[in-house]
Amino acid sequence: ICSALTALLPYELLLHSPIALAEEDSSSLISPEEEDKEILKTLGNAEKLKNEGQYAAATELYKKARLWAEENLGKNHPDTAGIYNILATLYTEQGQYKTAEPLFQMALLVYEQQPSVDSHLTVIVLNNLASLYQKQALYRKAQELYLRAHSIKKELLGPVHTSVATSLNNLASLYKAQGLYSKSEPLYEKALSIHEQTLGPNHPSTADSLNNLASIYHEQGLYDQSKSLYLRSLSIQQKALRKDHPDIAISLNNLASIYEAQGLFSKAEPLYEQALLITKQALGKDHPSTSNRLNSLGMIYHNQGLYDKAKSHYQAALSIRETALGPDHPSTARSLNNLAALYYEIGRYAEAEMLYLRALSITEKIL
Repeated sequence: ICSALTALLPYELLLHSPIALAEEDSSSLISPEEEDKEILKTLGNAEKLKNEGQYAAATELYKKARLWAEENLGKNHPDTAGIYNILATLYTEQGQYKTAEPLFQMALLVYEQQPSVDSHLTVIVLNNLASLYQKQALYRKAQELYLRAHSIKKELLGPVHTSVATSLNNLASLYKAQGLYSKSEPLYEKALSIHEQTLGPNHPSTADSLNNLASIYHEQGLYDQSKSLYLRSLSIQQKALRKDHPDIAISLNNLASIYEAQGLFSKAEPLYEQALLITKQALGKDHPSTSNRLNSLGMIYHNQGLYDKAKSHYQAALSIRETALGPDHPSTARSLNNLAALYYEIGRYAEAEMLYLRALSITEKIL
């Protein structure tokens, strides 16, 4: 039976902390056919919901696509594996790690058993599964998969290729998460060098690499070095991208976090506000990225003792996360913790305790 699945992004997860960015362009997992217009419509709607950050709604549609694919194509068909991969990424985004893992493993098994499958697809699933393990602090498992993906890419593409740079960024991110800055920094530097050689010094991907390298200095308190790279990255993006591009919002947020860490609140606040405005314009007021910007503003108000402003921003971020990501997502737990800390500081101990306990319950479920 021919596949009637529409072209879908494999949705390789971005590996970044709140202050780093590493992105890879994705190719189509599934080729379009004309036989089943209904499934095409379902997949199109699902992809739209995913891009809007409506992960729970997108998941329901992809679950329907999974059933269709298994019935019409079989569980061992590459297109079915593509659905498994996308469903797994959606569960990962919602913090449902135990549900995501077997789907990634099923997709990987299908790809590895079929020599005709493009190795690039195998690499995508390896990286996604590694990212899942990284989120759970299963660093050895994550490293093994990242190294496998990196080895495949180097063999296929050579050592100086943008896709290889992405693999280096992924490994660097893993080492950074463990505080292994001496291992992480040279990998970020190598990725930056590849982007500068292959794409030029003023390409958006070069800006992403600058952001990543800046994050290493940021986490070590080397604020001047970090700020210099963030400013260079932002300059590239403002010239190369449209003014309301989400990546510009990320760079503004990163730069603001440097000023905030230095206690320069008057410099940080307008940058956070600009980042929030851009994110709302680009992705919508209910997108998870908007909740991140609201949270950043809430924290700077909190740090200045502006509790009413902080509370309203924390609550707005929490509302978005509960709706878009779910009540048991790690980001929801972080929002609960932030709000609880604020209540504790202003003497609302009973409310603080209730929120802390709820956050603890979410964390225990994930672990």
